[in-house]
Amino acid sequence: MSIIYVLIPIAVLLTAIGIYIFFWAVKTEQFDDLEKQGMSILFDDKTIEKKENNSKGDSVTSQQEKQE
Repeated sequence: MSIIYVLIPIAVLLTAIGIYIFFWAVKTEQFDDLEKQGMSILFDDKTIEKKENNSKGDSVTSQQEKQE
C-alpha cells in the first residue's frame, strides 16, 4: 500500500512532462507540415525544389534560370 504514495506522484509528474512537451511542440510549429515528409520519399529532390520555387513566385524562378 505504501507504494501507491510513490507511484501517484510519479504518474502526475510524467503526465505534466508529457503535456509540457506537447504544448512546446505546438508552439514551435512541429505539426505544421505533416505531409511534406511523407511525400518527400516519393519524389526526387529536384522535383520538390522546383515545386517550392514555383510557389514562391515567378521572379525567384527567373533569377535562378539566369544563374544556370
